[in-house]
Amino acid sequence: MLWTGQKPEVKAMEETMTSYFNTLQGFLLLSHGSTVGAGPTLSSCIHASVKQVVDSSFRLMKEFVSLYGSQGKDQQLSISQLAGVVWEACAALKKTPSTNITAIGRGMTQVAVSMKDVLRELKELRPDASDEVSDSDGELGNDLSPEEMKIAQAAIVVVSDTLSVVKELIRCISGLLKLEKPGDNGDFVDSLEKLLKLCQDLGLQIDEIGACLYPPQEVPAIEAAIMKIQSVIDDMQSVLGGLGGASDTFLEACNVLRSSLRQLASELSSSATADIEAKVENISLSN
Repeated sequence: MLWTGQKPEVKAMEETMTSYFNTLQGFLLLSHGSTVGAGPTLSSCIHASVKQVVDSSFRLMKEFVSLYGSQGKDQQLSISQLAGVVWEACAALKKTPSTNITAIGRGMTQVAVSMKDVLRELKELRPDASDEVSDSDGELGNDLSPEEMKIAQAAIVVVSDTLSVVKELIRCISGLLKLEKPGDNGDFVDSLEKLLKLCQDLGLQIDEIGACLYPPQEVPAIEAAIMKIQSVIDDMQSVLGGLGGASDTFLEACNVLRSSLRQLASELSSSATADIEAKVENISLSN
Protein backbone atom coordinates (compact mmCIF):
# COMPACT_ATOMS: atom_id res chain seq x y z
CA MET A 1 0.00 0.00 0.00
CA LEU A 2 1.08 3.58 -0.62
CA TRP A 3 0.98 4.54 3.05
CA THR A 4 3.08 1.63 4.44
CA GLY A 5 6.34 3.57 4.16
CA GLN A 6 8.16 0.77 2.31
CA LYS A 7 10.86 1.81 -0.16
CA PRO A 8 8.97 0.81 -3.34
CA GLU A 9 6.12 3.03 -2.25
CA VAL A 10 8.53 5.88 -1.46
CA LYS A 11 9.98 5.59 -4.94
CA ALA A 12 6.51 5.46 -6.46
CA MET A 13 5.51 8.60 -4.58
CA GLU A 14 8.62 10.44 -5.72
CA GLU A 15 7.99 9.41 -9.32
CA THR A 16 4.39 10.51 -9.07
CA MET A 17 5.32 13.90 -7.67
CA THR A 18 8.07 14.39 -10.24
CA SER A 19 5.70 13.50 -13.07
CA TYR A 20 3.01 15.78 -11.69
CA PHE A 21 5.28 18.79 -11.33
CA ASN A 22 6.79 18.22 -14.78
CA THR A 23 3.27 18.23 -16.18
CA LEU A 24 2.45 21.37 -14.21
CA GLN A 25 5.57 23.07 -15.56
CA GLY A 26 4.58 22.19 -19.11
CA PHE A 27 1.10 23.48 -18.40
CA LEU A 28 2.52 26.83 -17.28
CA LEU A 29 4.62 27.13 -20.43
CA LEU A 30 1.58 26.40 -22.60
CA SER A 31 -0.56 28.88 -20.71
CA HIS A 32 2.09 31.56 -21.13
CA GLY A 33 2.12 30.93 -24.86
CA SER A 34 -1.66 31.29 -25.00
CA THR A 35 -1.39 34.92 -23.90
CA VAL A 36 0.42 35.93 -27.10
CA GLY A 37 -1.79 38.52 -28.78
CA ALA A 38 -4.10 38.65 -25.78
CA GLY A 39 -5.35 42.01 -24.59
CA PRO A 40 -5.71 42.92 -20.91
CA THR A 41 -9.15 41.34 -20.56
CA LEU A 42 -8.27 37.99 -22.12
CA SER A 43 -4.92 37.90 -20.28
CA SER A 44 -6.72 38.49 -16.99
CA CYS A 45 -9.16 35.63 -17.69
CA ILE A 46 -6.35 33.23 -18.57
CA HIS A 47 -4.25 34.25 -15.57
CA ALA A 48 -7.16 33.78 -13.15
CA SER A 49 -7.97 30.29 -14.48
CA VAL A 50 -4.34 29.17 -14.55
CA LYS A 51 -3.81 30.46 -11.01
CA GLN A 52 -6.71 28.35 -9.76
CA VAL A 53 -5.17 25.21 -11.26
CA VAL A 54 -1.69 25.94 -9.91
CA ASP A 55 -2.85 26.96 -6.44
CA SER A 56 -5.11 23.94 -6.03
CA SER A 57 -2.34 21.67 -7.32
CA PHE A 58 0.14 22.97 -4.77
CA ARG A 59 -2.38 22.53 -1.98
CA LEU A 60 -2.94 18.94 -3.09
CA MET A 61 0.74 18.07 -3.23
CA LYS A 62 1.46 19.83 0.07
CA GLU A 63 -1.25 17.77 1.75
CA PHE A 64 -0.03 14.63 0.00
CA VAL A 65 3.47 15.09 1.42
CA SER A 66 2.33 16.10 4.90
CA LEU A 67 0.13 13.02 5.22
CA TYR A 68 2.70 10.55 3.93
CA GLY A 69 2.71 7.46 6.11
CA SER A 70 -0.74 8.10 7.55
CA GLN A 71 -3.44 5.51 7.11
CA GLY A 72 -6.28 7.51 8.63
CA LYS A 73 -9.50 7.71 6.61
CA ASP A 74 -9.87 11.40 7.41
CA GLN A 75 -6.48 12.18 5.91
CA GLN A 76 -7.17 10.12 2.81
CA LEU A 77 -10.53 11.85 2.47
CA SER A 78 -8.83 15.26 2.50
CA ILE A 79 -6.65 14.11 -0.40
CA SER A 80 -9.76 13.11 -2.36
CA GLN A 81 -11.38 16.46 -1.65
CA LEU A 82 -8.32 18.44 -2.75
CA ALA A 83 -8.03 16.32 -5.88
CA GLY A 84 -11.64 17.22 -6.60
CA VAL A 85 -10.78 20.91 -6.28
CA VAL A 86 -8.03 20.44 -8.88
CA TRP A 87 -10.50 18.74 -11.23
CA GLU A 88 -12.93 21.64 -10.79
CA ALA A 89 -10.18 24.15 -11.54
CA CYS A 90 -9.27 22.21 -14.69
CA ALA A 91 -12.92 22.09 -15.75
CA ALA A 92 -13.19 25.85 -15.25
CA LEU A 93 -10.04 26.33 -17.30
CA LYS A 94 -11.70 24.62 -20.26
CA LYS A 95 -14.37 27.32 -20.20
CA THR A 96 -11.83 30.16 -20.26
CA PRO A 97 -12.25 32.43 -23.34
CA SER A 98 -9.83 31.65 -26.12
CA THR A 99 -10.16 34.91 -28.03
CA ASN A 100 -10.19 38.59 -27.13
CA ILE A 101 -13.69 39.00 -28.53
CA THR A 102 -15.06 36.16 -26.39
CA ALA A 103 -13.40 37.52 -23.25
CA ILE A 104 -14.64 41.06 -23.90
CA GLY A 105 -18.11 39.76 -24.76
CA ARG A 106 -18.25 38.06 -21.36
CA GLY A 107 -17.22 41.29 -19.68
CA MET A 108 -20.04 43.11 -21.46
CA THR A 109 -22.46 40.36 -20.47
CA GLN A 110 -21.55 40.92 -16.82
CA VAL A 111 -22.47 44.59 -17.26
CA ALA A 112 -25.80 43.57 -18.80
CA VAL A 113 -26.55 41.26 -15.86
CA SER A 114 -25.86 44.11 -13.43
CA MET A 115 -28.18 46.40 -15.39
CA LYS A 116 -30.93 43.78 -15.21
CA ASP A 117 -30.55 43.77 -11.43
CA VAL A 118 -30.89 47.56 -11.32
CA LEU A 119 -33.95 47.42 -13.59
CA ARG A 120 -35.60 44.81 -11.39
CA GLU A 121 -35.00 46.88 -8.26
CA LEU A 122 -36.33 50.07 -9.83
CA LYS A 123 -39.52 48.33 -10.89
CA GLU A 124 -40.16 47.69 -7.19
CA LEU A 125 -40.38 51.44 -6.52
CA ARG A 126 -43.93 52.52 -5.78
CA PRO A 127 -45.88 55.74 -5.25
CA ASP A 128 -46.42 57.07 -1.76
CA ALA A 129 -49.46 55.38 -0.24
CA SER A 130 -49.52 57.37 2.98
CA ASP A 131 -53.07 58.57 2.33
CA GLU A 132 -54.33 55.17 1.27
CA VAL A 133 -54.63 51.72 2.75
CA SER A 134 -51.35 50.09 1.78
CA ASP A 135 -50.58 46.39 1.55
CA SER A 136 -46.84 47.03 1.45
CA ASP A 137 -44.44 44.69 3.18
CA GLY A 138 -43.29 47.41 5.55
CA GLU A 139 -40.10 48.33 3.71
CA LEU A 140 -39.00 51.93 4.17
CA GLY A 141 -37.48 54.36 1.70
CA ASN A 142 -39.18 53.15 -1.50
CA ASP A 143 -42.32 55.33 -1.53
CA LEU A 144 -42.17 58.19 -4.04
CA SER A 145 -44.20 61.35 -4.47
CA PRO A 146 -46.12 61.71 -7.77
CA GLU A 147 -43.34 63.92 -9.19
CA GLU A 148 -40.64 61.50 -8.06
CA MET A 149 -42.59 58.59 -9.52
CA LYS A 150 -42.69 60.28 -12.93
CA ILE A 151 -38.91 60.65 -12.80
CA ALA A 152 -38.51 57.04 -11.71
CA GLN A 153 -40.70 55.78 -14.55
CA ALA A 154 -38.71 57.79 -17.09
CA ALA A 155 -35.49 56.46 -15.56
CA ILE A 156 -36.74 52.87 -15.81
CA VAL A 157 -37.17 53.40 -19.55
CA VAL A 158 -33.61 54.75 -19.74
CA VAL A 159 -32.22 51.71 -17.92
CA SER A 160 -34.19 49.35 -20.18
CA ASP A 161 -33.03 51.16 -23.33
CA THR A 162 -29.42 51.19 -22.10
CA LEU A 163 -29.64 47.44 -21.57
CA SER A 164 -30.85 47.10 -25.16
CA VAL A 165 -27.82 49.07 -26.37
CA VAL A 166 -25.47 46.74 -24.49
CA LYS A 167 -27.21 43.66 -25.90
CA GLU A 168 -26.88 45.00 -29.44
CA LEU A 169 -23.25 45.89 -28.76
CA ILE A 170 -22.56 42.29 -27.72
CA ARG A 171 -24.17 41.06 -30.95
CA CYS A 172 -22.00 43.44 -32.95
CA ILE A 173 -18.86 42.27 -31.14
CA SER A 174 -19.75 38.64 -31.79
CA GLY A 175 -20.03 39.44 -35.48
CA LEU A 176 -16.40 40.58 -35.52
CA LEU A 177 -14.99 37.14 -34.63
CA LYS A 178 -13.92 36.52 -38.21
CA LEU A 179 -11.83 39.69 -38.15
CA GLU A 180 -9.72 38.70 -35.15
CA LYS A 181 -6.32 37.33 -36.09
CA PRO A 182 -4.23 35.08 -33.78
CA GLY A 183 -1.36 36.99 -32.23
CA ASP A 184 -2.84 40.36 -33.15
CA ASN A 185 -2.54 42.76 -30.23
CA GLY A 186 -2.76 45.97 -32.23
CA ASP A 187 -5.44 48.55 -32.94
CA PHE A 188 -8.19 45.93 -33.30
CA VAL A 189 -7.77 44.63 -29.76
CA ASP A 190 -7.29 48.16 -28.43
CA SER A 191 -10.65 49.14 -29.93
CA LEU A 192 -12.32 46.12 -28.33
CA GLU A 193 -10.88 47.06 -24.96
CA LYS A 194 -12.16 50.63 -25.41
CA LEU A 195 -15.64 49.31 -26.13
CA LEU A 196 -15.56 47.19 -22.97
CA LYS A 197 -14.45 50.21 -20.93
CA LEU A 198 -17.25 52.31 -22.42
CA CYS A 199 -19.73 49.53 -21.67
CA GLN A 200 -18.53 49.42 -18.07
CA ASP A 201 -18.89 53.21 -17.89
CA LEU A 202 -22.52 52.80 -18.95
CA GLY A 203 -22.97 50.30 -16.15
CA LEU A 204 -21.56 52.74 -13.61
CA GLN A 205 -23.91 55.49 -14.76
CA ILE A 206 -26.91 53.17 -14.57
CA ASP A 207 -25.88 52.24 -11.03
CA GLU A 208 -25.66 55.95 -10.22
CA ILE A 209 -29.12 56.68 -11.61
CA GLY A 210 -30.57 53.73 -9.75
CA ALA A 211 -29.09 54.87 -6.45
CA CYS A 212 -30.29 58.46 -6.95
CA LEU A 213 -33.95 57.58 -7.53
CA TYR A 214 -34.66 56.66 -3.93
CA PRO A 215 -36.12 59.57 -1.96
CA PRO A 216 -34.92 62.17 -1.62
CA GLN A 217 -33.98 61.99 -5.30
CA GLU A 218 -30.64 63.51 -6.28
CA VAL A 219 -31.54 65.46 -9.42
CA PRO A 220 -28.09 67.00 -10.16
CA ALA A 221 -26.44 63.57 -10.01
CA ILE A 222 -29.04 62.10 -12.37
CA GLU A 223 -28.53 64.99 -14.79
CA ALA A 224 -24.77 64.38 -14.72
CA ALA A 225 -25.33 60.69 -15.45
CA ILE A 226 -27.54 61.57 -18.42
CA MET A 227 -24.78 63.71 -19.92
CA LYS A 228 -22.22 60.96 -19.36
CA ILE A 229 -24.41 58.30 -20.99
CA GLN A 230 -24.93 60.51 -24.03
CA SER A 231 -21.17 60.96 -24.34
CA VAL A 232 -20.51 57.24 -23.92
CA ILE A 233 -22.92 56.10 -26.64
CA ASP A 234 -21.44 58.70 -29.01
CA ASP A 235 -17.99 57.25 -28.35
CA MET A 236 -19.32 53.71 -28.74
CA GLN A 237 -20.72 54.48 -32.17
CA SER A 238 -17.44 56.05 -33.21
CA VAL A 239 -15.24 53.13 -32.04
CA LEU A 240 -17.56 50.42 -33.33
CA GLY A 241 -17.96 52.26 -36.62
CA GLY A 242 -14.17 52.30 -36.98
CA LEU A 243 -14.22 48.50 -36.73
CA GLY A 244 -16.97 48.28 -39.33
CA GLY A 245 -19.24 46.52 -36.86
CA ALA A 246 -21.98 49.07 -36.14
CA SER A 247 -25.23 47.38 -37.20
CA ASP A 248 -28.45 49.21 -38.02
CA THR A 249 -30.11 47.67 -34.95
CA PHE A 250 -27.31 48.96 -32.71
CA LEU A 251 -27.61 52.47 -34.16
CA GLU A 252 -31.38 52.36 -33.73
CA ALA A 253 -30.98 51.22 -30.10
CA CYS A 254 -28.67 54.20 -29.50
CA ASN A 255 -31.23 56.60 -31.00
CA VAL A 256 -34.00 55.15 -28.85
CA LEU A 257 -31.82 55.61 -25.78
CA ARG A 258 -31.10 59.23 -26.71
CA SER A 259 -34.84 59.81 -26.90
CA SER A 260 -35.49 58.30 -23.47
CA LEU A 261 -32.62 60.34 -22.02
CA ARG A 262 -34.24 63.52 -23.33
CA GLN A 263 -37.54 62.47 -21.75
CA LEU A 264 -35.86 61.85 -18.40
CA ALA A 265 -34.11 65.22 -18.61
CA SER A 266 -37.47 66.84 -19.33
CA GLU A 267 -39.04 65.21 -16.25
CA LEU A 268 -36.13 66.40 -14.13
CA SER A 269 -36.51 69.92 -15.47
CA SER A 270 -40.26 69.94 -14.79
CA SER A 271 -39.69 68.67 -11.28
CA ALA A 272 -37.07 71.34 -10.58
CA THR A 273 -39.40 74.07 -11.88
CA ALA A 274 -42.27 72.79 -9.73
CA ASP A 275 -39.98 72.71 -6.72
CA ILE A 276 -38.89 76.32 -7.24
CA GLU A 277 -42.51 77.47 -7.67
CA ALA A 278 -43.48 75.67 -4.45
CA LYS A 279 -40.66 77.37 -2.54
CA VAL A 280 -41.61 80.79 -3.92
CA GLU A 281 -45.25 80.20 -2.98
CA ASN A 282 -44.24 79.23 0.55
CA ILE A 283 -42.17 82.40 0.87
CA SER A 284 -45.11 84.50 -0.32
CA LEU A 285 -47.51 82.84 2.13
CA SER A 286 -45.12 83.29 5.03
CA ASN A 287 -44.89 86.98 4.26
